[in-house]
Amino acid sequence: MRFDNYDVGGFFDELFTDKGQPRSLGRTLVNNIQSLPEGELLNRQRAAERALLQMGITFNVYGERAGTEKIFPFDLIPRIVSAAEWSRIEKGLKQRITALNLFINDLYHGQKILKDGVVPAEIVLSSKAYRQQCRGFKPPRGIWCHVTGTDLVRHGDGQVYVLEDNLRCPSGVSYVLENRAVMKSMFPQVFAQSTIRPVANYPSRLRDMLEYLAPDQVTSPRCVVLTPGIYNSAYFEHSFLAQQMGIELVEGKDLVIDDGQVWMRTTQGFERVDVIYRRIDDDFLDPECFRPDSMLGVPGLMEVYKNGNVALANAPGGGVADDKVVYAYVPRIIKYYLGEDIILPNVPTYICSEEKDLKYVLEHLPELVVKAANESGGYGMLVGPHATAAQCAEFAEKVQANPRNYIAQPTLALSRVPTLIGDHFEGRHVDLRPYILYGKEITVLPGGLTRVALKKGSLVVNSSQGGGSKDTWVLAGAPEMDSSHPDTTPDRLAPQSTAA
Repeated sequence: MRFDNYDVGGFFDELFTDKGQPRSLGRTLVNNIQSLPEGELLNRQRAAERALLQMGITFNVYGERAGTEKIFPFDLIPRIVSAAEWSRIEKGLKQRITALNLFINDLYHGQKILKDGVVPAEIVLSSKAYRQQCRGFKPPRGIWCHVTGTDLVRHGDGQVYVLEDNLRCPSGVSYVLENRAVMKSMFPQVFAQSTIRPVANYPSRLRDMLEYLAPDQVTSPRCVVLTPGIYNSAYFEHSFLAQQMGIELVEGKDLVIDDGQVWMRTTQGFERVDVIYRRIDDDFLDPECFRPDSMLGVPGLMEVYKNGNVALANAPGGGVADDKVVYAYVPRIIKYYLGEDIILPNVPTYICSEEKDLKYVLEHLPELVVKAANESGGYGMLVGPHATAAQCAEFAEKVQANPRNYIAQPTLALSRVPTLIGDHFEGRHVDLRPYILYGKEITVLPGGLTRVALKKGSLVVNSSQGGGSKDTWVLAGAPEMDSSHPDTTPDRLAPQSTAA
């Protein structure tokens, strides 16, 4: 199978130039694919899909009648990122998380940024994710956002922009790890010829971060992953990460509060829990503190947390910083706390609660992407260029009824990557979600989850809306090597190797 007739379609293509030539970072991959016998790439695509099916890599779609579980679509052609570009992305993400952590801490203490008028107080205090219950609280080590998934996009101008932040319970990293395992078995020669930064050490780094949060008096911390249960859309990931870290996966009913501590029921009796990687939203975490009708959380958990006898990652209340309206103020937030200009720019954003912006949005709905402040997964969104007049009119009513809940952005020409469609290649739009861990230091997983809009012409990459994923290869330069973990050497495999 060849790329001879591949058309970049006027978009920025991650693998090919506008003249149809492979970019230097992708030549090894392109040459390898084009040297395969006829039909071999299709065979490998089917083999990859079988492998992922056998691994049980699924997600749940809420509201689906045909069944709860779906296989997450995967495409063999990876996204490749140069070492130099990744270095800039990594610096930009570390800058962003550092500032957002200071912002969250300020909101629950002195609120200096609000008093100084840098961010409007009414925007923050009316956010659904702002938790009055967290006022005055100091989380372990002063960290609020331990695991972040920040969505990046590249526009037609070649610039990488931050599309949104996910600081509550960001999902998808399990697909990063499993995609890489499959790719190493599908393209062993390419891995042998390239230096691709590894991702397999993420679970060990995640566990290190969790253990760092444990109460000072604890010498051998017991960590657990708290899941809402099997019907959650990311349950596979919860169980996968627990297994990879070698810690227990628990539901709220498995934990009890006694004597000011959190205890886990086991076959050997009760065992104390020191750190909880919670994959439950704030609202359902503790019925005594948040929603009293929640059956998913642990009654009394927040009291133990506030007394310093258990650590939670991510900290409750941190979601205020990924409110899509607050997002519009991040450049100001970075300047305020760090005195620096933003490294990775935001997408230009119209704030519907501001009269001038609202007027512009209502007059230009067919040209814009409009998003609800606290929705995710591609829900609560209008993509103007792909919407009907009736849909635009309906959304205009929603925006006018509750302007605070909406932002709007220009429709970006998202970059594309060649994707296997039937027996040929077509360009499909992608975004990128790197994962950032904030513990003793801030670390960024090299690459992250490349999500791809599999529907032709679609800009919506979410799995719940028909999207899939690709492996993301960050090419390593010698200075970027990290010897602090034994498994951080580049992913270079001998030709006969299979997935590890």
